[in-house]
Amino acid sequence: MSDQDVAVPHVSVDCHVTNGWTVVEANDEIDIAFAPLVRVAVVRLLAQGRRHFVLDLCGAPFLDSMGLGMIVAVTKRIRTQHGSLRIACDDERLLHVFALGGLRPVYSFHDSVDQAVAQPPGAEGLADWPRVRK
Repeated sequence: MSDQDVAVPHVSVDCHVTNGWTVVEANDEIDIAFAPLVRVAVVRLLAQGRRHFVLDLCGAPFLDSMGLGMIVAVTKRIRTQHGSLRIACDDERLLHVFALGGLRPVYSFHDSVDQAVAQPPGAEGLADWPRVRK
């Protein structure tokens, strides 16, 4: 299943469902221009009843503080729906931004979307977010 949720000329946020996870592909710079599009897409998907998300940052070349803020905001929204969030990202530069923001230990990171969706959503939800992951 594939949806093109939010689009502006030459920029889009795509999603698809795999193994119970809604994968949101953020393949542009996650900055002041693109971050709001990702947020709108996630909010729309939540309104459609989706609860378990993988944010795919594997194709994102850049992440700034606006992008981090958007990720925290959507995490809070997902949490209110008793959902869960995993982040697919293998780029050390982007992971360093999470570390600088103090967010590296509170998210579930995976090297690829395939790795993130390998197990169906379980009980790990966001009820006690932001807990430090081991």
